[in-house]
Amino acid sequence: MIGAGSFGTALAVLLARGGLRTTLQARTAEQSALLEESRENLAYLPGVQLPAQLRIEPASAGVARADYVFLAVPSHGLGEVISTLGSAGLGRRTAIVSVAKGLVPPEGLPPTIVLSERFGAERVACVGGPAHAQEMVHAGAALVAASTDEELARSLAQVFIRAGVVCEQSNDPLGVELAGAAKNAAALAAGATEAQGLNAAGAAAGHIFAEVWRYAESLGARPESMIGLAGAGDLVATALAKESRNRRAGELLAAGVPAAEIPGRVGQAVESLESVPLLARALEGAHVGAPVTSALARLISGELPLDEWVALVRATVPPPARWRGRPEPGFWRRLWRRLAGRS
Repeated sequence: MIGAGSFGTALAVLLARGGLRTTLQARTAEQSALLEESRENLAYLPGVQLPAQLRIEPASAGVARADYVFLAVPSHGLGEVISTLGSAGLGRRTAIVSVAKGLVPPEGLPPTIVLSERFGAERVACVGGPAHAQEMVHAGAALVAASTDEELARSLAQVFIRAGVVCEQSNDPLGVELAGAAKNAAALAAGATEAQGLNAAGAAAGHIFAEVWRYAESLGARPESMIGLAGAGDLVATALAKESRNRRAGELLAAGVPAAEIPGRVGQAVESLESVPLLARALEGAHVGAPVTSALARLISGELPLDEWVALVRATVPPPARWRGRPEPGFWRRLWRRLAGRS
């Protein structure tokens, strides 16, 4: 498990408890030594004892002996970590699993696309779903393991089930990742709008989900990824969590706190602050109408005042439905007779 933030630590704890030989890699030797000494991640997951069988080491130790390498680092740092995997001794058959819920700069690509281009899609997967770190280690979670390779998705799901976590299998990693990026953006938007009314907050989240879905659909993603555990389920968990970094970041934006100062206030990286501008550019480049996502990016950069953001959310009308033409009179009767004649 590369990355000793809250989510990476929680996943490592669960996997170790499940009897899997697990190593948690911290960014620096100093962080690794502190975790080893205290056997608790006081900075990101306080109150959770690290299992005695969980190995702790710095990321510089490499990944030569791993069957699975989980990338649990903020999405803005994924590119750097991915570039070091080869020199870190990554095995030719080792599976690489992204658990980030953001996009990789500078192009704003989903992590599995970047990983697949470099290592091949058959050994790449991602994990999504509602999994608040503190609750996950005490009461479980509902994850989604997604890969275009059926065997990898199945084996990864079994890894988590063995660790006591419900895990759905999916063959739509792109949809799962974009659902995660959408829920972070939607939670940020809802937090920035909640003081102006729940209707406005709900509209902001709904607009962003719809805009990202239209983009995901154009790339071949499936709707169940957006409405299932990885999308709607994760959004509800994030929106309700008192400790939600993304919702809290939205509240701070609404209070006039500059985006650059928010991670320091929250105490951790806030992926949506990095991924929303990337997402807005990706939607624009794909010619997907996304006025609310674009406006949220401008709110983050300080280019759009809060009152104008709220006004835009309240006034935006989604594209009309794609109506299908009505069949000609007698169509259904003729079709029935044709089918009955074949039987």
